[in-house]
Amino acid sequence: MKSRLSSAAASGWNERWPPNGSVRSGALTVALLLASALLCAGGLLLGSRPLRLDTLLSVLLHPNDAIESILVWTLRLPRSLCAFVGGVGLAVSGLLLQTLTRNPLAGPGLTGVTSGAVTAILLCFVLLPSFSSAYYPLVGLLGGLSAALTTAWIARGGGPMRLALGGISVSLFLGAVTTYLILLSGPQSTALFFWLSGGFQGGSWPQLLAMTPWVFIGLGGALACLRVITLFGLSEQAAAGMGVNMALWKPVLLLLAVLPVAGVAPVAGHVAFVGLASPHIARLLNPPGPGWLIGLTAALGGTMVVAADLAARTIVLPREIPVSIVAALIGGPVFLHLVRRHRFSSQAEV
Repeated sequence: MKSRLSSAAASGWNERWPPNGSVRSGALTVALLLASALLCAGGLLLGSRPLRLDTLLSVLLHPNDAIESILVWTLRLPRSLCAFVGGVGLAVSGLLLQTLTRNPLAGPGLTGVTSGAVTAILLCFVLLPSFSSAYYPLVGLLGGLSAALTTAWIARGGGPMRLALGGISVSLFLGAVTTYLILLSGPQSTALFFWLSGGFQGGSWPQLLAMTPWVFIGLGGALACLRVITLFGLSEQAAAGMGVNMALWKPVLLLLAVLPVAGVAPVAGHVAFVGLASPHIARLLNPPGPGWLIGLTAALGGTMVVAADLAARTIVLPREIPVSIVAALIGGPVFLHLVRRHRFSSQAEV
């Protein structure tokens, strides 16, 4: 039985990709990473005070106290890196949630994970102002897990539509709580509303260092669980038949999915669409295995958010647009184009 299931899983990947699939997936991943690097470089040049290329190179090689150096090293570079790491985390979180629930609609936003994390963090910010922000990722983790478990409890025994309705209900309730908390914040409400709408305008080196471990624990954990993720992609019955302890691995995958969101939420607030779209776009590129799927998803998420952040802070200078809006405008047409050209599965296959 186990050998037949393993063969079925392997053949499913082989049928969707030619023998050189790994080479092509590797090339796509490298191309996306290079695109992210170029976008980050463009972000260093562009802004309310544009820089010349020779000035940028001089500042990168020889940092000093000049305004150009401060712009690059204190404001623009950490912000771009925060955007990339945040996009990676949200994309991987969406992939794990879709795999765990076998629901193509699942993602950090629809399952309530992001709303739970944001609401818990905002609750501490408004009602416990002396609470250290260093603990916000832990607070976001507890809030995201609580919201995800509540959504799962509402959707138990139902199909994808019930999960979607449960997630929407939880998100709407938490959104009402969040709005009330922002109204209580008084003069800080404008800044909190902008943070809630999603953005990396506050990205700094300390925030990057605080966010990165949470994201890469989720990414590394996903890569370490490739066999389990592959079997979950078949069905829960197949996974259990192959000896996967469902009582153990379901909570583990859920924790790995929430960890990146807990790290990103204190910095960027509610960044929508990335966690939903990136895994689907990666699947439509037909990677040859779950490892390449995770890599492509992460690279797509990082590239998408870096591009969205660059557009958000340069389109309407000197003001900014929330990153979530720009991410949807950039990724939405691409996502719809790929879906129209390919058969869209009703289940989130791995």
